Amino acid sequence: MTSLFDALGPSFRAPDVSAALESLAAESGVERGAVFTRPDVATAILDLCGYTADRALHRVRLLEPSFGGGDFLLLAVTRLLRSWLREGGTPASALADLRDAVRAVELHCESVDAVRARLLDLLLEVGIAHADAVGLCAAWLIGDDFLLTSLPGEFDVVVGNPPYVRQERIPAPLLAEYRQRYRTLFDRADLYVPFYERALDLLARGGRLGFICANRWVKNRYGGPLRDKISGGFALLHYIDMENIDAFHTEVIAYPAITVIERPRAATMRAAPTRVATAEALQQHGLARVAESLLRDALSAGVDEVDLAQGGEAPWLLDDVPRLRLLRRLEAQFPSLEDAGCKVGIGVATGCDRVFIDHIDALPVEPERKLPLAMARDLVDGRIDWRGKGVLNPFEPDGRLADLARYPRFAAYLYQHYDAVAGRHVAARSGEGWYRTIDRIYPELVQQPKLLVPDIKGEAVFVLDQGHFYPHHNLYYITASDWDLRALRSVLRASLSVMIVATYCTRMAGGFLRFQAQYLRRIRLPLWKTVSPILRERLLQCEADMDTTQIDACIAELFGLSEEEAVMVAMIAEKAQVTRSSKSRAA
Repeated sequence: MTSLFDALGPSFRAPDVSAALESLAAESGVERGAVFTRPDVATAILDLCGYTADRALHRVRLLEPSFGGGDFLLLAVTRLLRSWLREGGTPASALADLRDAVRAVELHCESVDAVRARLLDLLLEVGIAHADAVGLCAAWLIGDDFLLTSLPGEFDVVVGNPPYVRQERIPAPLLAEYRQRYRTLFDRADLYVPFYERALDLLARGGRLGFICANRWVKNRYGGPLRDKISGGFALLHYIDMENIDAFHTEVIAYPAITVIERPRAATMRAAPTRVATAEALQQHGLARVAESLLRDALSAGVDEVDLAQGGEAPWLLDDVPRLRLLRRLEAQFPSLEDAGCKVGIGVATGCDRVFIDHIDALPVEPERKLPLAMARDLVDGRIDWRGKGVLNPFEPDGRLADLARYPRFAAYLYQHYDAVAGRHVAARSGEGWYRTIDRIYPELVQQPKLLVPDIKGEAVFVLDQGHFYPHHNLYYITASDWDLRALRSVLRASLSVMIVATYCTRMAGGFLRFQAQYLRRIRLPLWKTVSPILRERLLQCEADMDTTQIDACIAELFGLSEEEAVMVAMIAEKAQVTRSSKSRAA
């Protein structure tokens, strides 16, 4: 979103915003997130965006949002001049013909000066008069912040390498200004995300954007609003995974990818399938050949196609096309876990475990005010080895807080630890309910049969509680209205469910999986009534098997997996479960 004040120029900005920009403009390349692009990458992106010298490029408007050392800009201008001369351009008409063909923005002052000098040399080499060359440089180059500067009109091609800057490195006044303007600057999004947003807003119908950038946004939470924006009015044409490929002049920590996005010529046009090239394809065929293949009618050189038409903020799973195709088929054919009659919940967070949790016999309160508590460390070898912990329960079955006057032992214990309990954030917000837990406790959950699931694990752990315990906050639980929980446990422990969780979740250090509710809910599950009696019995029989081979055979039949798909799923799950992989290697 642009502001009226942008058109008035930098002098109308708030002083603290201007001061922040001046500071950033003077920083070194590393400090400001500048990473310069290799020539072959810039060449491929310009080709994929259709900015080639065989077109009349002086009639095409090109934008580079952060030109840095000129890696894209100088190559693009070389193509522009070649095309313009071929089309009959002359030095006398250069200023009129080319003035509007390019806009390039860069905040860093020294970079602007250095690129201007190189650009001037290019223009002089083709015979353009010095005064006109200076005029073109003045029209083309903008020394400012792309996210704030005025850029009238639309552009047919936007290319570049947005800066790699984390939010914590952006001065607070400037970050606040960005947040007011750009809805994609969500959660912990890096600065390149709003660069995408504004560049897309400036794209003309039929125009293309080509960026080399970190790939985190295509899958993680903070990229959701940007994916939603693209799904709602654009099309991801090409995606090239550059993981472990040298894309820059310097080494970077982030895994990069090339994305080429198009604004359709008509708003009602259906998006074409996305063409995807993996890092393996690049290593085998090289970037130039892969880019050429992406532009051909027929697929070759390791290029594949996927349909991202599901829209919204859903992650784009572009790193493994066969897996993505299988997931899309399963998601279209089978309901989600909760749509199949199951419920996913999380255990209780107290805000002060040292007071609320102890050995159940050691909690000096009335029996009604404590519950047996299952913790993650109680889940051992597929069963519950309860260590006797209990949790205080300040809630009555109807959800009201227990009246302390009715439970003198409970009240005495709480007042004994008043400072710790009342000092919690949840207590400050609750007034007279200062002794409530962060999460409401539902006592009836203790007696309800459920599967317990640890949040962070190196492999799939689903343990059946027949109705004895309340889960702690590092455990999720699953209940079922129709499914037999023992059969459900087989499905959830199977390689297919592990693959789904591993595909969507964010890994922890060491590669550990997150079995959080948002990922568990993505697991697919047939309706219980559609499962044949024979398969039901088989699922029940293999529920306790430590080796999932038999389970996977049942699941392949249950979901209609081909032999090739079943092998792929098993391999993905084996690789994803770090503790299981290490056990296999040890064996």
